[in-house]
Amino acid sequence: MTTQNEFKQGEFCWIELSTKDVSQAKKFYGELFGWSFDDMPAGPGMTYSMAKLDGKHVGGLFEMGAEMAKMMPTAWASYISVGDVDAITAKAEASGGKVMKPAFDVMDVGRMSVVADPTGAVFCLWQEKKGNRTMVKGEPGSLCWNEVFTTNVDRAGAFYRDVLGYGLEPHDMGPMGVYTLLKAPGVKDSVGGMMPMPKEMQGVPSHWLAYIAVTDVDASTKKATDLGAKVMAPPMDIPNIGRFSIVADPGGAAIALYKNAH
Repeated sequence: MTTQNEFKQGEFCWIELSTKDVSQAKKFYGELFGWSFDDMPAGPGMTYSMAKLDGKHVGGLFEMGAEMAKMMPTAWASYISVGDVDAITAKAEASGGKVMKPAFDVMDVGRMSVVADPTGAVFCLWQEKKGNRTMVKGEPGSLCWNEVFTTNVDRAGAFYRDVLGYGLEPHDMGPMGVYTLLKAPGVKDSVGGMMPMPKEMQGVPSHWLAYIAVTDVDASTKKATDLGAKVMAPPMDIPNIGRFSIVADPGGAAIALYKNAH
């Protein structure tokens, strides 16, 4: 099993679901990906559920309170590792981003903030404190990719380059348009991707999307719909790269399913 317990700046280190029905979410993701859940206290009246695959972390989820549920939709959040969350949050704001939630401590585990890039895509910055959390990545049932759909590629690209030091590597994908790989300093492989908002998604706000690896995209997509999901993008091939689909879980949160072609 491929695991990772150290993350360099710019690497995606966590995904987290904020939901209005945590029991429904646990049932859906437990049956779809084989996840188990460990519940832990996370402040007054709040429980945080650690999602696990074969005993190793894959992400987290929590149930939003009534006020939070009024302000934001059910969604998966992508977390990016940084060395100094306060400094990077300030840099993000100075570079045209919007600080949705200033840096704060998450008990003794880490420090984080919530930021929106200049085109509106929201993500989390995370500074690890303990350094002993092992996360599964790239295995079936775990995070394998993060991608931002943006209404302005040039503006978003400049932001991520200036704030996180990403190298931008555009690739012409023919009818699919130009896809930009995000390269983090000191990391061999690309850490994520960026693409312009497709015509069929006009009106949808800029957003980050997490991809979960599966062994069979078509079978997993059908299973997801049998469990109450809605298909947002049916299974399709990315020539010479892989096959994917996008579904919305029963609570409305979007997640992509992916199988590498190699």
